[in-house]
Amino acid sequence: MDEMEEELKCPVCGSFFREPIILPCSHNICLACARNILVQTPDAESPQSSRASGSGVSDYDYLDLDKISLYSEADSGYGSYGGFISAPITPCQKSPNGVRVFPPVVPQPPAQHHLLGHPGSLPPIPRNSCITCPQCHRSLILDERGLRGFAKNRVLEGVVDRYQQSKAAALKCQLCEKSPKEATVMCEQCDVFYCDPCRVRCHPPRGPLAKHRLVPPAHGRISRRTSPRKISTCTEHELENLSMYCVQCKMPVCYQCLEEGKHGTHEVKALGAMWKLHKGQLSQALNILSDRATEAKEFLVQLRNMVQHIQPADGPGRPLLVTSGWGTLKENGVEFEACLVAQCDALIDALNRRKAQLLTRVNKEHEHKLKVVRDQISHCTVKLRQTTGLMEYCVEVIKENDPSGFLQISDALIRRVHMTEDQWGKGTLTPRMTSDFDLTLDSGPLLQTIHQLDFVQMKVPAGPMLQLEECCTINNSATLSWKQPPLSTIAVDGYILELDDGNGGQYREVYVGTETICTVDGLHYNSTYMSRVKAFNASGVGQYSKTLAMQTSEIAWFTFDPASAHPDIILSNDNLTVTCNSYDDRVVMGNSGFSRGVHYWEITVDRYDNHPDPAFGVARGDVLKDVMLGKDDRAWAMYVDNNRSWFMHNNSHTNRTDGGVGKGATVGVLLDFTRGILIFLINDEQQGPVAFEGIEGLYYPAVSLNRNVQVTLHTGLAIPDFYTPGEADLSGSVC
Repeated sequence: MDEMEEELKCPVCGSFFREPIILPCSHNICLACARNILVQTPDAESPQSSRASGSGVSDYDYLDLDKISLYSEADSGYGSYGGFISAPITPCQKSPNGVRVFPPVVPQPPAQHHLLGHPGSLPPIPRNSCITCPQCHRSLILDERGLRGFAKNRVLEGVVDRYQQSKAAALKCQLCEKSPKEATVMCEQCDVFYCDPCRVRCHPPRGPLAKHRLVPPAHGRISRRTSPRKISTCTEHELENLSMYCVQCKMPVCYQCLEEGKHGTHEVKALGAMWKLHKGQLSQALNILSDRATEAKEFLVQLRNMVQHIQPADGPGRPLLVTSGWGTLKENGVEFEACLVAQCDALIDALNRRKAQLLTRVNKEHEHKLKVVRDQISHCTVKLRQTTGLMEYCVEVIKENDPSGFLQISDALIRRVHMTEDQWGKGTLTPRMTSDFDLTLDSGPLLQTIHQLDFVQMKVPAGPMLQLEECCTINNSATLSWKQPPLSTIAVDGYILELDDGNGGQYREVYVGTETICTVDGLHYNSTYMSRVKAFNASGVGQYSKTLAMQTSEIAWFTFDPASAHPDIILSNDNLTVTCNSYDDRVVMGNSGFSRGVHYWEITVDRYDNHPDPAFGVARGDVLKDVMLGKDDRAWAMYVDNNRSWFMHNNSHTNRTDGGVGKGATVGVLLDFTRGILIFLINDEQQGPVAFEGIEGLYYPAVSLNRNVQVTLHTGLAIPDFYTPGEADLSGSVC
C-alpha cells in the first residue's frame, strides 16, 4: 500500500488528511488547511455582494467562479481580481507542497457568531471569504455556512486511519505515560488498547467493567475498521439523514431537500441502489486501469532492457578489419615500395583521425539515447506510482460500507480512473527511442576506393549472389534471380545460368546474357532441379554461385493454349472451355508439356449435337491442327461417338470398345511415364485396355472437335484410386 500514500496526503500541509472536506471540484483538503488558505474579499468589490445573503454559492456555478478565479499564473499563488488592486498584505508561508498558506483569519466580533452556529463550534468565517482549490485552482465564495457547507469525506478519513494502523509496527498501550508498552488486549466497549500493567490498574475485571469484552489487539484493530460509522447528515439540513441520491446533481440528498430544496423536481434514486451501481462502475474502471498498470510494468522492464543494450560493453570496441591482397613487387622496386608504404600509411592516419571523429558522434548518440530512455523511465515510474496509489485508494474506498459517504466521492473517483486510463493510452507505453543506433556508417565509397588501390590488372568476377526471396517455381517453370556481391567493383560482361536434368545428372547451360533474372519453362513436374550461375568478363569466367535446389509442382495445372490452337478454335472460361466454328475437326493443345511422372486430367462434355466424333489424347508440339487427332504419327488419341470408341495413332484404328459419350459425360486421360503407357476413362471407368505403350519424350494434352461439341478442361487432379503407377491392368479390366 506504499504507492497509495500520496493519495492520502493533503495538498496544502503535505501530511495525512485530518478531517478532510470535499470541495465542489471533488478535490479534498484538511479542514484546518481550508481555514488557512481562506482569503477575505472587500464587500464593495465582491461579485456576490449584490446577491441575497441566503443564496450563497451553493449551486457551485463553476462558470461564474472561473471568471473570478483568484489564481494568478504570474506568482503561482493567490492574487487580486476585479477592483482588488494588489495581493493580500497578510504575510504568508508555503506548505511542503508549494501552496501558499495564509494565517487564520481573525474572528469577527461576537455579534456575528449567530451566523456560524452555536458557541463552541468552529470559529466564525468572515463574510465574503473565498477559498481556492490548491490542485485545480478553482475558486468560490463561501456562503453564511462557511466551511460547514462542505461535506466531510468520511470514506477518505477511514482509509487514512486504516493505512496509518497498517503502518504501525505493533499496537501500543494507550495509557502508558512514558515509553508505551506493546498492547496485549483491547476493550471493545472502551475502545482502548491496554498493556498488562495498565489493564490491571485501569480496567479491573470487577464492577461494571466485568461485563466489558477484552479481545486481542489484532481483533480489536479489525473491529475498529469494521465498526459502523455515524450516519451522514445533510449539509443543508443538519438534522436530516441522507437517504436519496439526486441523479442530476450527482450528490446524496435528504428528504427535506426533496420537499423544500432545489432537488424537488430532479430525478432521485435509492441511495443503496446507486451505491452498488457506482461501486460496480468503479470496479470495472479499475479492472481496465489495472491492465494498463500491468502493461506499464512490462514497458518499464522493456525500457530498462533497452538501457542495457544501449550501454556499451566494457573494454575496447572491435575494430573493423579490412584486408587487401597485394601482388608481389619486383625485387628491384625498393624505392617504389617505400613510396607505396608511405602513401598507405598516410591513408591509415587519415582513417584513424576520421574514426576518432565518428566515435565522438557515436558517444553523443549513445548519451542522447540513454537520457531519453531514462527520462521516460522516470516519467513512467512516477505515473505508475500515482496510478497504483489511485488503484489502492479506490479499492479501500470500495471496502467502505457507507453508501452516502461513498456516493459523495464516487463520481470524482470514476472520472479520475477513466482520466488516468486515458493518459496511459496516449502513446505513453511506446518507447520514445529505440535501442538500435540510427547511425549507419557509409563505408561504401571508401571501400570502393580501397579496392581501387591496386595495380592495374583485370580480374575475373566474383561469384554472384542468388536473391532467394525472388526465386520461385510455378508448375513446371522455375524463376531465378541473382546479383553481384555488394562490394564487388570488377566489371561483368554477362552471366551463365546452368541447371541439371532434374534427376541428379549433368549441368547444362539454359541462359547466357546480361540480365539478372531468368525464367526456365518446360521442366519436368515433380522434379528437383539444381541451379547455379556464374559471371564472366574479358579476363574469363568467375566462380559459381551457391547451388539452389528448385522443386517443381507435383501435380500439373494447365489450360488450353490459344497460341498453338487452330484459328477456328474458340476459347472461353479462362482458356478452360473450347469449341469450334467449323464442321471439320480442329486440334487444340494444352500449354504444358509432360515428359516424366504420372499425370491425370479430365474433360467434361458440355454440348454434344448430331453425334460428332471428338478425340482426346496427347500429341507432339508439331502435330497437324486441321485433322482429327490421331490421323498423323504425332498424336495418340481415343475418338468416341455416342455408342463406342476407338484408339487411333497414325490413322490406325484399334480396340473398338462399347460405351460412348453424351452431354455431361467425363473423359479421363492418364499418362504414366514410369510405365510408358496411356490409358483412357469414361465416367470414371477405364475404357478398353491400355491404349498405347512405349510412350517416351515430350507430350502435350490435346483435343480435336468440331462445332457440334463443347468441352471443359479440369486439371490438378489426383491419380484415380484404382490405379497404382507401374501396376496398370494391361487387359483392360478395372483394378
